[in-house]
Amino acid sequence: MTHRPRPTIDLRSDTLTRPTPAMRTAMAEAEVGDDVYAEDPTINALEERLAEMFGHEAGLFCASGSLTNMLGVAVSVGRGQELLAESRAHVLRSEVGGHGAIAGVTSRTWISPDGTLSADDAIALAADARGYNQVGTALIAVENTHNFSGGRIADIDELRRLRGLTDARGIRMHMDGARVANAIVASGTSFADQGAVVDTMSVCLSKGLGAPVGSVLTGSVALIDEARYLRKRYGGGMRQAGILAAAGMYALDHHLDRLADDHAHAALIAQEVAAAVPAFVDPSTVETNIVLLRTGGAGVSADDFARAAADRGVRLIAMNADECRLVTHLDVSEQDARDTARILAELAEESANAA
Repeated sequence: MTHRPRPTIDLRSDTLTRPTPAMRTAMAEAEVGDDVYAEDPTINALEERLAEMFGHEAGLFCASGSLTNMLGVAVSVGRGQELLAESRAHVLRSEVGGHGAIAGVTSRTWISPDGTLSADDAIALAADARGYNQVGTALIAVENTHNFSGGRIADIDELRRLRGLTDARGIRMHMDGARVANAIVASGTSFADQGAVVDTMSVCLSKGLGAPVGSVLTGSVALIDEARYLRKRYGGGMRQAGILAAAGMYALDHHLDRLADDHAHAALIAQEVAAAVPAFVDPSTVETNIVLLRTGGAGVSADDFARAAADRGVRLIAMNADECRLVTHLDVSEQDARDTARILAELAEESANAA
C-alpha cells in the first residue's frame, strides 16, 4: 500500500515549540541588564513572579531544567550525601549523571511501576547517617509530571504526606517540576499547593509553556543565594538574558490555560489508538500531554513503529525497545491531533496484524 507524503507532525517533545510572533515581540522589546550582577530587570521580575506563585522567597533563572535540577539538588545534598528518587526519575536517568559527576551526590531509588507517587515507598528508603561509614539521606526528589511513565501526576495528598514525613526526619524535598504547570492545570491544584510541599522547585518555561529557553529554580533566600553561587561555578551565569526571560513572562501571561488543549489532544490520540489495538495504550493513564505507546505489548518493535510513523508524517521517539512516546504541545493543533490519531491507529492495527 502506498501512502502519500503528509506534512510532518512533530510529537517527539514539547521542547520543540517555537515562540509565537507576539512572544518574539516581547523578547525584542525586553528591558535588559547584566544578570550576573543581578541587574537584569526582566529576569528579576520573572524570578520574583515565579517565587511568589510557588509561595517561595526567591528564584533563579537558568538556561535549562537540567541546570535548575542540578542546583536544586546540590544546595541540599553535600558531597557523598544521599539523594532518593524514583527509579526512572529524570534527575537520575536523563541528566548525564551530572549530580554524581559534578556535585558528588550518591543516590538510591524506589520503584513505581506506573510512575505514581507513594509517600510510603519513598520514605521507606530514607536512612540516617550512622557511625563513620553509613551515608545519610539528605534529600528526596519527586517529579511532577513523571516523564517516563507518560506524564503521570503526583497526587497532592501523597506529596503533602511525604512532606510531613520528611520534615519529621530533617530531610529536604526537591521537585523536578519540568511540567508542573501541566500537573496544576490537569489536577486543579495551584502553584502554591505544589510549592508548599518542597524546599526547592525547578520549573521549565521551554516545554508546554512555549518559551524557547529557560527554567527557574525557586526556594528560600538562603538556598537560592547558594544556587546563584553554584550557577556561576558551573558556568551558567548569563548577561543580558532578559530577552529570554521576557519569553517566560509572556508564556505565564498567555500559555497557562491552553495547556488543557494539549491534554485533550493527547487523550484523543490515546483513545483512537486504543480503539484500534487496546494493547498499545491504556487511555486512563494519559493524564496530561504525554502518551506512551506500548508497542511491545502487541509484538511490535518501538524503533520499527517510530520509523513507520515518520514515513507517514508523524514523528515519535522510541523510548526503549518496547515503547514509543509522543508529546502534544503548542504547535500541535486539534486537526494535527486528529490526523495523528487516525494515522497511528491505522499503523497500530497494521503492525499488530503483521506481528
